[in-house]
Amino acid sequence: MTATTASESGYDGVDALAADGGIVTLRPVRPADRRALAQMYGEATPDALRMRFFAVPSSGTLAAEIDRLCLPEGGRHIAVLAQEGDQVVGVASGERTDDTGRRAEFSVFVSASHRGRGIGTLLLEHLAARAHHHGISELIGEVLPNNFPMLRVARDLSARAWSRFDDGIVDVGLDTADDESDEPAVDVRDRAAERASLRALLSPASVAVVGAGRKPGGVGHETLCGLREYGFTGDLYAVNRSGTPIDGIPAFRSVCDLPAPVDLLVIAVPADQVAAVLADGATVGVRAAIVLSAGFGETGPQGRRRQCELVRFARSHGIRLVGPNCLGVVNTDPRVRLDASFAPGTPPAGGLAVAAQSGAVGIALLDDATRSGHGISTFVSLGNKADVSGNDLIAYWYDDPATRAVALYLESFGNPRKFARTVRALARRKPVMALKSGRSGAGQRAGASHTAAAAAPAATVDALFAQAGVIRPDGLDDLMDAARMLTGQPLPTGRRIAIVGNAGGLNVLAADAAEAAGLIVPAGGGENPLDLGAGATPAAFAAAAAAAALGGTADMVLLVVIGTRANRPADIMTALGAVADRHPELAMAAVLVGGGPLTRFGKRGVPVFDVPERAVRALAHAAGYGEWRRQPLGRRPELPGIDRAGARSAVQRALAEGGGWQPYEWTAEILAAYGIGIAPAVTAADAAAAAAAAEAVGYPVVLKSADPELVHKTDSGGVRIGLLGPTAVRHAFRSVAAAGRPGSGVLVQRQLSEPVELVAGVAHDPLFGSVVLLGLGGVHTDLLGDRALRLVPMTDLDAGRMWRGLRAAPLLTGYRGAPAVDTGALEDLLLRLGRLAEDFPEIAELDLNPVLAGPDRVTAVDAKLRLAPVGAEPDPLLRRLSATEPAGKESS
Repeated sequence: MTATTASESGYDGVDALAADGGIVTLRPVRPADRRALAQMYGEATPDALRMRFFAVPSSGTLAAEIDRLCLPEGGRHIAVLAQEGDQVVGVASGERTDDTGRRAEFSVFVSASHRGRGIGTLLLEHLAARAHHHGISELIGEVLPNNFPMLRVARDLSARAWSRFDDGIVDVGLDTADDESDEPAVDVRDRAAERASLRALLSPASVAVVGAGRKPGGVGHETLCGLREYGFTGDLYAVNRSGTPIDGIPAFRSVCDLPAPVDLLVIAVPADQVAAVLADGATVGVRAAIVLSAGFGETGPQGRRRQCELVRFARSHGIRLVGPNCLGVVNTDPRVRLDASFAPGTPPAGGLAVAAQSGAVGIALLDDATRSGHGISTFVSLGNKADVSGNDLIAYWYDDPATRAVALYLESFGNPRKFARTVRALARRKPVMALKSGRSGAGQRAGASHTAAAAAPAATVDALFAQAGVIRPDGLDDLMDAARMLTGQPLPTGRRIAIVGNAGGLNVLAADAAEAAGLIVPAGGGENPLDLGAGATPAAFAAAAAAAALGGTADMVLLVVIGTRANRPADIMTALGAVADRHPELAMAAVLVGGGPLTRFGKRGVPVFDVPERAVRALAHAAGYGEWRRQPLGRRPELPGIDRAGARSAVQRALAEGGGWQPYEWTAEILAAYGIGIAPAVTAADAAAAAAAAEAVGYPVVLKSADPELVHKTDSGGVRIGLLGPTAVRHAFRSVAAAGRPGSGVLVQRQLSEPVELVAGVAHDPLFGSVVLLGLGGVHTDLLGDRALRLVPMTDLDAGRMWRGLRAAPLLTGYRGAPAVDTGALEDLLLRLGRLAEDFPEIAELDLNPVLAGPDRVTAVDAKLRLAPVGAEPDPLLRRLSATEPAGKESS
């Protein structure tokens, strides 16, 4: 394999969290590291050196080892260094050991003072990733039997690790490829490190507000007052020019004068002063900082550079940073009582955790949590997301007992593949709602395939959320309503809804909204909706609600109450609250019109809405989430007959020829390697050859342009169907061939027909990964937009969920007496497309259109394939913090 430098492969070093929350930089070893490596080995104990070298090495042996480590990274040598601040704390390396180049011998050494922090595990994780990048499939190392820490690291790294005792040495083997069996162990390590890392931010023992002037109205002053008024339980300090106390809070003229250590620094000074403040904070042991100041990544190139430098300094000193350009952080835990924000008010304690990139959206969510009473556990205004991101907080909230639901407002993704995995794990425990801005900006690329055009950003995000169980509200109101319904309330056990009310018109509107939202309004043995009339007494209302709860025909109950001068809505709500409390397992909501500003009723706090549509949408979100929770996740499917090596050879050959849109024959070869058949076609360069090919394949035939770069053939006249003889073929040749580039010729195929035309395909996104598409084919693809998307990797259940999710699904199961399609063959096709896309991200676009589906076969009759080299892309399993490049808002 040709040697590749670290920078060429997109790996110049990353930051990651040690088990204790410290920040470690992992990067390739450089020749300039010789002195630091020599110092690390020189400070090691004889026993530590013996564990690594099996004997105490001589100075010459150590010098040779350092020379080896400092070799340039390439096909035969890889070395990864761990650095904390300016200190080298560990190193790992791999050397190829066999002629096939699939194996490498690894070694790991961690400085004695830094053992037990998970640094060895981080080094091996990143070494394995680098090895896999260079085509090495297995790392093998020799370990002394009494080197228990190293044996434990190797064992815990992967479920597929093996060990073998031979001649007094333990041989250890590690597979370098990512595998779903490794995910649980990686996630446990990630969550533990995140909780340790964010402790100083969300549960600090001491806080200093820098820029807290004496005059009310300033951001720093108001933030300081908010911390005091909310009752922060730790030590609180102010830093300002005068050093004069503010309302009894001790003040200092410089951060350096603060009594060390200080856990959290809240910075509210002009942007050009923030870096100096943070540098002073490092001297007093600051572990976290909230930068309220604007003037960074949101302002342009200079601000982005300033932001990048700020984060790099923070990382090098082990400081986690929220913002810049943010509203602040709130933690309502009574043991902490942290309101380090300048939001207009502090919400009550509750079960909803919030992360928002927009301060305005954050204020709206905090205000709603206060008015509706469901309360907040933690709130983080992410601002520019330069360091702390949504992925960090998702890992933190997974084990947070105070958090019962999560609401996210996101404007950008940095590593959506990691987001998908971590948020899916969280959603299996707690509801997650995410409002993602930018739906309207999903423009379609001109000249893209049907699949690539359909996999626009908004649609891809929808697919990501659907697979991960994330509730995607339609807007801010919808998000707030869903939060009220999903924070601390039981989930519906199905989609059946009973509507009981004293307002006939509102009942009907509720029923209409329910059916539009995909809920079922069963008639059962009684009336539904049930109109009790405006004069219904509290007792009658309560009796009807109890009957609906006990009837066994509903999974949720909606109570519609209208107040008049002739009834007492407060008494009705009190009576209904008693019913709700007697059925704590039943999902309920109420609509109250004309009855005052009530937002919750009953001891369990059932939410009250102002109009039926909002209540129904909230219940529908809860029902959909409950349905997802009850579904099994599925497993990686077994797909026989895959020739990955053959496909790899074909893909590499095509890329060597320049990639791009591939000839039909090469496309068919790559697909065949994964058991995906397409209808055979003969290429003809002139009309006579086309007529001869038609005679050979049999009439009727189809003529298509053979130009691989002609994407939408039907629109450009590049397809003629139903040709029944040689004269028709010769006549059609000229117009079909003219649709493509000169000399491309035509493809001749026997015309096939089946009851249903579908489209299937793959599109690759550098951030999100590959997406598999299924939809109605032919001209219906773009006209009706009936399609389903799934991100890879796909489980064995995803393919079935894709076709069942189509509006046209009845066409596949025998609509109005038509024969049912072989859905098993269709699912097999989709799963093979998913595995192909997973194994070959070089597949930029793959369009199978149409795919003819019938009772006995599912066959693609046309295929378009575009190949492109793959650059550096996010790894969903490799633990690392968001990048610090000066690119504005960073990863989630």
